[in-house]
Amino acid sequence: MSDVRLLLVEDDEFVHALLSAYLEKEGFKVTVAIDGREAMALVDSESHALVLLDLNLPDEDGLVLARMMRSRTSVPIIVITSRKDEEDRKAAFEIGANDFLTKPFDPRDLVVRVKELIGASSDGTATGPDTNLVPLGDLTLDFSQRIVTVGNGTAVDLTRGEFNLLAALVRAPNRVLSRAQLLDAITVSDEPPSERTVDVLISRLRRKTETNQRPRLVVTVPGCGYRLSPTLTN
Repeated sequence: MSDVRLLLVEDDEFVHALLSAYLEKEGFKVTVAIDGREAMALVDSESHALVLLDLNLPDEDGLVLARMMRSRTSVPIIVITSRKDEEDRKAAFEIGANDFLTKPFDPRDLVVRVKELIGASSDGTATGPDTNLVPLGDLTLDFSQRIVTVGNGTAVDLTRGEFNLLAALVRAPNRVLSRAQLLDAITVSDEPPSERTVDVLISRLRRKTETNQRPRLVVTVPGCGYRLSPTLTN
């Protein structure tokens, strides 16, 4: 487990120190974020095998953060929280969380659940190709290095938002994503949302990846949003 990195999003110093100690004793590498902004920056800059997410954070509700994370990554998410409302549990699973633990809990139970989810992910039962190379016509998207390259290996110069938007579409190959859904993939937690931002990023992405005037990578679905071209997913 020494090469398996986990992201722990928890602002309580005692709790994140305790959980980190248990997990590191089992051989995991643990990166800690104490608020939503720091967590999303780490999601965008590093690869993690699993996320442990507290719902009570100083700058963002954890359910909102979970929704944003799920739009950017398909790695397992375990919610750890003192909130006991059944509606929070339901909302977490609807957003895409894989497990839900209510504080206080036995850290040994958490370790067992982490191992089970990481094992399921490595067996292919968890969704998404975060560590794989994904061919997109004459382009290749690399989730692990967060780059897009053309056929000769040259990297396409994409911003974080452009990459996140394309990655969200790749993770939903047969679905149309609304502008609101794509905003979750590109918005930093304290930035005011604007659906116009999605259109601007789509335009920039097309300029950088398309060789003719008719879009072949990202297709507009009038009145609905955008989707990855069907010719790239069949």
